[in-house]
Amino acid sequence: METVVIVIHLMVVLALVLVVLLQRSEGGGLGMGGGGGGGGGLMSSRGTANVLTRATAVLAVAFFITSLGLSLIAKMGDRPASVLDAVPTSQDLPSSGEGSTGNGILDALKPQEEAPSGPQVPAAQ
Repeated sequence: METVVIVIHLMVVLALVLVVLLQRSEGGGLGMGGGGGGGGGLMSSRGTANVLTRATAVLAVAFFITSLGLSLIAKMGDRPASVLDAVPTSQDLPSSGEGSTGNGILDALKPQEEAPSGPQVPAAQ
């Protein structure tokens, strides 16, 4: 399901970019002559501009819908695992006779045998 929505999302994105690039510039801010009064542009009729404007709006709505759908799929699909959910049961914990002082979660996460902290000194014979 997620793959299908991703493919639809990518097709909508490509179509949206194409439709936006096809529209005629009206600002002339780039100074390239595309938005000026003279000269024949690729899209010169006003009817074509209305179709492109409507197509842009429809594709923008489809983009938002697929984006929301993907975020909902991602939210429902993967739940982060919590350390507290993996608390060992009382059978998995070492008994108090084996050197453990408590039955808390920190005691369960401690290694059973700790390495010596200092240098080893040979015992006198």
